[in-house]
Amino acid sequence: MKREPRNRIAASVKKVWRINAGLSMLVLAIAAGVLTYFMDDWSIPTYIIYIGWALIVLASCIFIWLLPSIRWRRWRYEVFEQEIYIQHGIFIVTQTIVPMIRVQHVDTEQGPVLKGFKLATVSISTAATTHRIPALLLEEALELRDRIGTLARVEEDDV
Repeated sequence: MKREPRNRIAASVKKVWRINAGLSMLVLAIAAGVLTYFMDDWSIPTYIIYIGWALIVLASCIFIWLLPSIRWRRWRYEVFEQEIYIQHGIFIVTQTIVPMIRVQHVDTEQGPVLKGFKLATVSISTAATTHRIPALLLEEALELRDRIGTLARVEEDDV
């Protein structure tokens, strides 16, 4: 059995995840606000409105404050000469080994929020799927992309 991967993603990703969760919760709050405004016109019982708002507050606490820290603690990766080992998950921990010989190409991605924190995601594409290592410092992501690209080419030359 393999040991746990050593490398972590950037700690500032917790802020990024909190911002994304906050935006999602804002959309839910706006929808709940609309329902609250029209509750008399649409004959929505008051207890339904209270339950809805309570669920939004509870979900906000969980998704904005609790889960990002747990998610960050679980996210790990390590790149070896023959494979890439990725581990992530909160309740169900997924451990993925990507053989270098299967890597077709490697990309870095940066959305507006990641760019604001100088972070990038490394995407590793195989014929079957794309694996992502999210929220690495930009320089680290570029180095990792180049390293995986080099190792994947070396593996192809050996075949």
